[in-house]
Amino acid sequence: MLDTVEITHTTTADQITDEAVQLYRSQGFIRVRGVLSPEEVERFREAALRLSERMQSLHKGSVFTQLVNAWREDEVLRELTLYPKLARIAEALAGVPLRLWHDQVLIKQPQKSTATEFHQDQPYWPHARSAHSLSAWVALCDVPVERGCMTFIPGSHTRTELAAQNLEDPRSLFSLCPDLEWDARVTLPLRAGDCTFHHSRCAHMANPNVTHEPRVAYVIIYMDADTIYTGQPHVVTDPLALSPGQTLEGELFPRVGERR
Repeated sequence: MLDTVEITHTTTADQITDEAVQLYRSQGFIRVRGVLSPEEVERFREAALRLSERMQSLHKGSVFTQLVNAWREDEVLRELTLYPKLARIAEALAGVPLRLWHDQVLIKQPQKSTATEFHQDQPYWPHARSAHSLSAWVALCDVPVERGCMTFIPGSHTRTELAAQNLEDPRSLFSLCPDLEWDARVTLPLRAGDCTFHHSRCAHMANPNVTHEPRVAYVIIYMDADTIYTGQPHVVTDPLALSPGQTLEGELFPRVGERR
């Protein structure tokens, strides 16, 4: 099973091969090497760690520190959230126009974190008409298995009927879909600057961080450009006074990936 696209930080989205696109669409995830240069990694990691000192974590448990919509709080991280190459790769993989849904800094604290159990992302979101949503998960440090890299269940993105799962409960996903427990799993360690893209319905998990260094990841989540708000509660949309049926658009949900 091919799981890696070898590129460098100078590679363009046009160089993502048809084979890589088909692999992503068949298994629901792909690893892309070397999206960021070492200098970019250092700059963005330091900005993420500084932000974690002044911004309150959305998640209160020991799974991770979660900072949502960092691009609205920090000009350096805004550059990463709106990084054109990442967006263009995402659009090449999805095959449809995309908007930003939100970003998040996810830090697994050293020797204190617990596992992020298997779950799908999309059931948490107040989205309709967004069948192609996906996340770019950028490693801002080396992420071996011991520091909390990602494990995916190939093909699980085809399970579109499942309700939201509890990412702190190791049985949550498998109680909803017992057959997934016996499917193959692919674990993808990342070097700093590497990235995975995964479909919003692709089941994934991450180990606890048992090392002495924080695991710093930056996630940029993209949704179909014509996604509709369902009215389901969510921290991003709750303050916006939206009505169910509205298209998620405007300055908070900008179009991405367009060639200008």
